Amino acid sequence: MKRRRLWGAAATTAVGLTGVLVFQQVTGGSGSEALPDGRPGPVKAQSRTERLAASDDGRSAALPQRDTEPFSMLGVTWTDPAARFAGTVEVRTRSVDSGEWSRWLRLEGDSGQGERGAVRGGTEPAWVGASDGVEVRARSGAAISAGLPAGLRLDMIDPGSGKVTAMEPAAFSVEETEQPTPTDSPSDGAETSQTPAPEASPGDESPTTPPTSEPPVSEPPVPPDPSETPSSSPPPSESASGTPSPTPTVSVPPAPPSTAPQPPITSRAGWGADESISPEEPGYLPGEKIKAVVVHHTAESNSYTCEQAPAVVRGIYAYHVQQLGWKDLGYNFLVDKCGTVYEGRKGGVDRPVMGAHAYGFNSETTGISVLGTYTDTAPSQAAMVSVARIAAWKLGQYGVDPAGTTTLTAGASGRSYTGKTWANGAKLSFPVIHGHRDGYNTQCPGSAFYGQLGTLRSWAGGPVSGLAITSITGAGVSGTTYYTKAPVTVNWSATTPSSLISKYELLVDGKVAATTAGTATSAKATLAVGTRKVGVRAVHQSGKTATSAAATVIAETTAPTFTTKPSLALRTGTVNTTAVPLTLSWKATDSAALKEVRLTAPVAKTYGPTTYSAAHTAKSGAATTWSMTAYDQAGNTAAATATGTPVILQETSATRTGTWTTKSSSSYLGGKSYSSSAKNASLTWTFTGRSAAWVVSRATGSGQAYVYVDGVKAATVDLKSSTTKYRDAIWTKTWSTSAKHTVKIVVVGTSGRPTITTDGLVHLK
Repeated sequence: MKRRRLWGAAATTAVGLTGVLVFQQVTGGSGSEALPDGRPGPVKAQSRTERLAASDDGRSAALPQRDTEPFSMLGVTWTDPAARFAGTVEVRTRSVDSGEWSRWLRLEGDSGQGERGAVRGGTEPAWVGASDGVEVRARSGAAISAGLPAGLRLDMIDPGSGKVTAMEPAAFSVEETEQPTPTDSPSDGAETSQTPAPEASPGDESPTTPPTSEPPVSEPPVPPDPSETPSSSPPPSESASGTPSPTPTVSVPPAPPSTAPQPPITSRAGWGADESISPEEPGYLPGEKIKAVVVHHTAESNSYTCEQAPAVVRGIYAYHVQQLGWKDLGYNFLVDKCGTVYEGRKGGVDRPVMGAHAYGFNSETTGISVLGTYTDTAPSQAAMVSVARIAAWKLGQYGVDPAGTTTLTAGASGRSYTGKTWANGAKLSFPVIHGHRDGYNTQCPGSAFYGQLGTLRSWAGGPVSGLAITSITGAGVSGTTYYTKAPVTVNWSATTPSSLISKYELLVDGKVAATTAGTATSAKATLAVGTRKVGVRAVHQSGKTATSAAATVIAETTAPTFTTKPSLALRTGTVNTTAVPLTLSWKATDSAALKEVRLTAPVAKTYGPTTYSAAHTAKSGAATTWSMTAYDQAGNTAAATATGTPVILQETSATRTGTWTTKSSSSYLGGKSYSSSAKNASLTWTFTGRSAAWVVSRATGSGQAYVYVDGVKAATVDLKSSTTKYRDAIWTKTWSTSAKHTVKIVVVGTSGRPTITTDGLVHLK
């Protein structure tokens, strides 16, 4: 028989009770109060638990779907902290905002950090966002003969928003069972009276004591569930800083300077750590030196916002301390997806603090965890950069190369994710920056993240990678050579993030011409005349340097020349009074490299360095100036012009011999033309100019004509055409200079097609 009661807050430590805390007017979770000096105070997290019902064979357990008080983080824990969960745990939750149930989320089956003195074992915690409903199912592995660990329960955490203050539990709704099971009773968040001992691993003992190997977590006696041992919470810590001052009983190691700058770090006070739940003094690495960085993910949702990240950190903290019974948050540092770094385990961010993040290897490493799950998706670049910066700074304190390898001594026997095994005391080689899976049988930090560790090592250890000159502004380029006559701006790029780069140096012939910040992507320089080698040197924050491939830059001030001045000549084609066809010719050269020649008037055109002529048209009877500018690759220029006036001479202006007939049509120049089939009939024009073109009409029956220039036969022209053409400049002649000339046409009298039709003569003066 069960009886439901409503208990006051003072009764929450009673043994054998299961239930949930009930709050009055709680809308945003637990809050914080500012300290007297105005600094933010701690944010109180609240936890609730629900027992999982095990199957008869002990191989499965479940928590049926149910309503709950609001929570945002959860995990599944069990009685024996030394037990390993070899199976699957899946949860789904109901969103407070949408009321919708999530998909099933698989929890990492074993937190795998290892904190001696832990009171419970557990999965990794998972951030699920504001939720008010939950369902859990757990199954042991098919190949595992043993069942599930005993005492499975769901731990739900409300990490508090930090916006609502002075909230206290109003009541506790409980079910009193006739035969409570103490070891499975949910914790109400009170601290256990037992003080967990720091992890023991080779080197943990004082120099006067022979080193002992790190005992497996099963060796310490299992303390009772916190809910079984009523105890009052210790008073809040007097220090609200991110690095509480250790008492004189703790020997605090020095904080050596680093070869890399310290990135911004949000202190424990900054994310609202409630120091009262972890009053134990911090511990430090026995050798007072960090030899490696272990990279983790927190194996939870990536859907948190950056504003929620401090709450995620508080949730992990509460889970590690209040649910698993650890002395403090396991990780030394945490990083959110926006790149914000959070202080984890207390003791001083600049000290070699002993964490609880890599079972068997805690005593020689520091742990950095990125909030989120990265099995299929790699972390954001912002998060990657922050991890690299933290790793470089911490390793730089002890002269350890982030891109190197190191030897670690196993504090316990173990197995890696890939199946590699080792014995207690074994000396193992690891990359200085490695994943949790390298030293423990876990997926952490996720396959996608693990694949990026090489990039992390490169970023943290240097030198700068991917450095290359991308362009040079103020210079022309031909092939791979740049040309300039004035100051240039050299532009570059690198794949190493700028926050890991100390500076860039612009090199001219191997000497530093300019120095910029590591965030810069360009620099200016003025080059002396001659052929120069220009490069960029990047200085990584480690001091390592990388130099780009050099670019050849020729500085010269010699202008191009027009070896052939622009000139005009009439060409064949259809003639109109507004568009007489002509050819513009020129040739420009340069002592270094000609880039182009531009026609600027009467029309705008640009021609390549090996183009020497172009077809154009000009209005008859109008003098036109053709302006051209030659450009070399350095930007030097030379200008030249040509001027010409096309003049149309009608057929009526010619001297005639023989019989000619006038023909009228709007298709003819001036509306009329002359036609003749009489052999030896002729027309003669006299003009002063440097180019001439004979204009005719053509058809299938058109005949032939002789052309005489200055009394000498120059050509026989056949006017026959498969299509009818009018105003067709069929023959041209050009001279080097302007002079007086005569052009005479004579009818050949071709058999069967003797007739020719002439439409005048055009000359260029």
